[in-house]
Amino acid sequence: MKEIVGIRFKKAGKIYYFSPEGITVNTGDMVIVETAGGIECGETAIANKMIEDNAITSSLKPVLRLANEYDLKMLDKKKQKEQDAFRICEEKIKSRNLQMNLVDVECAFDNSKLLFYFTAENRVDFRELVKDLAGIFRTRIELRQIGVRDEAKILGGLGICGREFCCKSYIGDFQPVSIKMAKEQGLSLNPSKISGTCGRLMCCLKNEQSAYEALLKITPKVGALVITPDGVKGRVEDANIITGKLRIKPDKSEVPVIFDRSEVKLLKDAEIKLNRDEIKALKNLEDK
Repeated sequence: MKEIVGIRFKKAGKIYYFSPEGITVNTGDMVIVETAGGIECGETAIANKMIEDNAITSSLKPVLRLANEYDLKMLDKKKQKEQDAFRICEEKIKSRNLQMNLVDVECAFDNSKLLFYFTAENRVDFRELVKDLAGIFRTRIELRQIGVRDEAKILGGLGICGREFCCKSYIGDFQPVSIKMAKEQGLSLNPSKISGTCGRLMCCLKNEQSAYEALLKITPKVGALVITPDGVKGRVEDANIITGKLRIKPDKSEVPVIFDRSEVKLLKDAEIKLNRDEIKALKNLEDK
């Protein structure tokens, strides 16, 4: 067992483990830590906690101290520098007519580096832009191209549900989301219905998948062969996974009947499959 604290450097960002080095911290405390990229200031997401050794994949960097008043002032200056750098970089991008969209700027806590995040349809030659920025800020400059999911996480917004984006509010790391999940959840495979503002599959598909998988285990699928309470064989024409209601067409009748999944006996279940046309048409929705 090892003692750790969990630190995040962005709202809903990934939580990194650090060694507390005898320092007791509470959730929400700002702390100064040593990272692979230098000294940084972050917020405590997990207070002092003992975890199994096998839960730690690399050596732990130390927590140096709780942030003091001077550190917090430096943090405010860092944020102001990021805003200035964003404005200046946008001006330089426009003056050089570069086909790129600046999304965010991060300044290292010790001012040793400025990191610019951008999106672009194609590769961009930004070497001259880097020279311009290095000449202005006199520090190391990095430009990093990101995908549309990362852009949505940084900028934030409201989803079709009316709530803040999941990626912005609480998701630390993106999890793979697939068209198969939408199919298993009985959703229309209309891109406008299953994709978020970023143009990719909605993160909530992943959040709800485990619940649907549990329900699919006890719900006959469309095409399944069942026996109704009357002892009649039939095929499932439609299945509501949430309510458990099944529309069944009896073998010797053209009139479908409705039963609850608990009322029928399953003889042979069906499979939920994607056809090639569906995969080809919607594959780009799975990309980052």
